[in-house]
Amino acid sequence: MSGKVLAVITARGGSKRIPRKNMKEFCGSPILAYSIHAAKEAKCFDEIMVSTDDEEIVRFATASGVKVPFLRSPEMANDYATTIDVLQEVIHNYEQIGQEFEYLVCLYPTAPFVTAERLRTAVARIQEGDVDAVVPIVAYSFPPQRSFILHENFVKYQWPEYMLTRSQDLPAVYHDAGQFYCINIERFKAEKKLIMDRTFPLILNTLEVQDIDTVEDWQLAEMKYKMRAGQAGYSKETLRR
Repeated sequence: MSGKVLAVITARGGSKRIPRKNMKEFCGSPILAYSIHAAKEAKCFDEIMVSTDDEEIVRFATASGVKVPFLRSPEMANDYATTIDVLQEVIHNYEQIGQEFEYLVCLYPTAPFVTAERLRTAVARIQEGDVDAVVPIVAYSFPPQRSFILHENFVKYQWPEYMLTRSQDLPAVYHDAGQFYCINIERFKAEKKLIMDRTFPLILNTLEVQDIDTVEDWQLAEMKYKMRAGQAGYSKETLRR
């Protein structure tokens, strides 16, 4: 193996809930610019590429100094293609042109809180060789063990055995931060999943994380981004480092 590291930013053109989501302006720049900037600033990648089917995104990516060596196939640009599907196509296409990488970082295009430092940390960790993947995670803000369900229009505890347990006595439960996955490519090929048997966590705080699926999510993400920048006295360019 070459030991090389590939960054793949997955940015298709279509989006139903937020039209043109990957090119929509976020705090003054297209949101895709933040992922590109973080990847370039990390300086730990042998190649940074954007997987897309969209000509506007191609032009923006190449003007930003990253590569689009091939377009995403129509089958990988629909609403049903998974991230795993897209990455398998990218790896295959690189192998077809004689390029192989040992590690891959899949970076989402709507992840403005990703920093170069986090990317460097993930790559350095996987290169130690004892893990198959690294993923950023964040704790649920309220213990899901105390969650409700609706049963015949009434509120019920999902897990009644925890109804009297103090929140502080329950173990923390985490979810995917939805920012990036750092994977060993050979293990990915074998297991065909992103959260593999030996996946190391990067634990983030809630101000570093915001899922962006709706207009309200977008507005909340901008508020968080401005709050982080203001608290630290940073410009948005400094914050991305």
